[in-house]
Amino acid sequence: MLAGGLGRRLGPLTEITNKHLLPVWDRPMIFYPLRTLIEAGIDEVLIVTGGQNPGDFMRLLGDGRQFGFRQLYFTYQGGQGGIADALGHADEFADGGKVCVILGDNILQRSIRPQIERFEHQHGGARILLKRVPMPQRFGVPDIRNRCIVRVVEKPRRPPSPYAVIGVYFFDAEVFGIIKTLRPSRRGELEIADVINTYLRHDTLSHGFQPGWWTDAGTVESLSHAGVLAARTWFRPGAREQFGPAFDRWVRIRAARSA
Repeated sequence: MLAGGLGRRLGPLTEITNKHLLPVWDRPMIFYPLRTLIEAGIDEVLIVTGGQNPGDFMRLLGDGRQFGFRQLYFTYQGGQGGIADALGHADEFADGGKVCVILGDNILQRSIRPQIERFEHQHGGARILLKRVPMPQRFGVPDIRNRCIVRVVEKPRRPPSPYAVIGVYFFDAEVFGIIKTLRPSRRGELEIADVINTYLRHDTLSHGFQPGWWTDAGTVESLSHAGVLAARTWFRPGAREQFGPAFDRWVRIRAARSA
């Protein structure tokens, strides 16, 4: 899980804390992608954090066992080198195997387990997930022709399609060699779009469309929107879907202490 960066788009909320620890409805933002992983059967997770107060993640999450994980690991990304740079810190953790990568501000309604199963049957390469969005220029955008992706463009002024590449990726071990060949973009970052385009050139990229709603929470507007979606889905009286008993128990205990 990539939970670094400085969260400048959420300033001044991130003046004294990491954006992934900000609340979305009644719990920290990072609980949402963690829930997605544990629900999908991923119980060993490396959290790549950065910015201020990295120790707060360990104080909040511990070794992860109280939330059902076999083990959580932590590492630190200095500076703001981009998503691909952050992923490069997971080379030793991956130990030559396939990895599922999720951004710490991405919130998904539906399970990613079907996508994991498809990637497990894929002979190496990479897999990305797409979602139709109203403002694709905020994200990496696929250029789709005849149902095939021909390139991914990072935050284009004129999006070539109405889809976003959401912040869940699947890679084989080749990704770490690819990252070492990247050069910083005009933004001064190693772009995940460049990694994806390398897999495209190797003809080893697959993609799927993620059902249910999806949002990031990286701006003031999207953070507020995420809270509304979360409340409507999991926390309003009569909500049909369960968030996760371990996370709910954590919230109940802390709420009782403060009552």
